[in-house]
Amino acid sequence: MIREALFTAVLVLLVVCAVQVILAKHQNRKVFVELQELEKERDQLNEDWGRLQLERATWGTHGRVEELAREKLAMIRPDHDDIVLVVP
Repeated sequence: MIREALFTAVLVLLVVCAVQVILAKHQNRKVFVELQELEKERDQLNEDWGRLQLERATWGTHGRVEELAREKLAMIRPDHDDIVLVVP
């Protein structure tokens, strides 16, 4: 009688432990998949950031600013004689 009760208790504990191991492995897999997705998103954002930095550098070049000043603002470079140097 006591042996049967002890055997049943050990069997129940064994099944509970097995279920806990299965649940832990499943949770681990879910978290790992989420980590991979987040790393993929991070890599994509890093690529986008690099492209944006390159684009910003391109738009801010001296030649680009000068071209826009001529085309859109009708600005021209002054003659050498028209330039006045102010020394403090």
